[in-house]
Amino acid sequence: MTAGLPVEGALDAIAEVLARFHQRAQRNRCIDTQGEVGAVARRWHENLAELRHHADKVVSGDVIRRIEHMVDEFVSGREVLFAGRIKEGCIVDGHADLLADDIFLVDGEPALLDCLEFEDELRYLDRIDDAAFLAMDLEFLGRKDLGDYFLAGYAVRSGDTAPASLRDFYIAYRAVVRAKVECVRFSQGKPEAAADAVRHLIIATQHLQHATVRLALVGGNPGTGKSTLARGVAELVGAQVISTDDVRRRLRDCGVITGEPGVLDSGLYSRANVVAVYQEALRKARLLLGSGHSVILDGTWGDPQMRACARRLAADTHSAIVEFRCSATVDVMADRIVARAGGNSDATAEIAAALAARQADWDTGHRIDTAGPRERSVGQAYHIWRSAI
Repeated sequence: MTAGLPVEGALDAIAEVLARFHQRAQRNRCIDTQGEVGAVARRWHENLAELRHHADKVVSGDVIRRIEHMVDEFVSGREVLFAGRIKEGCIVDGHADLLADDIFLVDGEPALLDCLEFEDELRYLDRIDDAAFLAMDLEFLGRKDLGDYFLAGYAVRSGDTAPASLRDFYIAYRAVVRAKVECVRFSQGKPEAAADAVRHLIIATQHLQHATVRLALVGGNPGTGKSTLARGVAELVGAQVISTDDVRRRLRDCGVITGEPGVLDSGLYSRANVVAVYQEALRKARLLLGSGHSVILDGTWGDPQMRACARRLAADTHSAIVEFRCSATVDVMADRIVARAGGNSDATAEIAAALAARQADWDTGHRIDTAGPRERSVGQAYHIWRSAI
């Protein structure tokens, strides 16, 4: 494939060729239908149904069921995402079988050979699905770093803005397709294919875990370091942070809520205003979750009713929910509030102490001690985040 070129240079050239191919690829209403939620789900279920014929002979039935659950959760909550891909012209008559072994240099330029021909409809697919096939194959060959590099390069060259969750979703899909092929090979007398089928399903499972759309509540009293924790986790997982402080400031600036800050339970922080702020934060989160973006909601989350609203949102959007309750002593909270420089928080040390005194039970929240090093609390939250499926 490389013919003396650095591998990254070859992958850049392949990404450019594929992006140009997709740019001029045929698009029409018939092709678009294959990007609809129902069509995407059907392709997954057809492949998984074939895999089930080999369950516990070649591959684990439990793994297949786990994959199916994660797929159904992703698809069920992402109608906005799939509709947006169609609207943006991302569904194309593509290659549909882009494996490393089928790419050659011809006159100094990559030639992408052996596109899928036995069924036209299977070539009608999301362009990031097409690119994800090669990324998956490179990972299977032991070079996940090159798969990531290629997919990122393709996104730049094609202008594709698919969220990371969709990239992982389609890498997993292509791994399942190859696992099915390997199971067939095993049934035809190729015993070495069994190990390859298992490895492909490991790749599929890992990427579906990453693709899982999550909603996190990062709560706690003012000064407990919840915003620091929210930003730290977001940097690691690529989630969108929505801060109730920022939402409150925007609603106040446009006159939706009014009142003086700095007084607990009145003025800007009256019950009606607090509810308005949290409802707006949840509204914004709904749009992002439906578009395939994980969301971290940064607020006190002291009201059980608001937490219940967040859980309903997670259920409605088939998103995994994880709740963090930041904890620090009253003295630490007061010191942090005094040391703040700017920002949209109106909290004072007195408000923090009053909220701490009325702290209600939050049994579903993972307690994160934020008094220690940032790296420790962020690392703890990160591992909890990843386990939420």
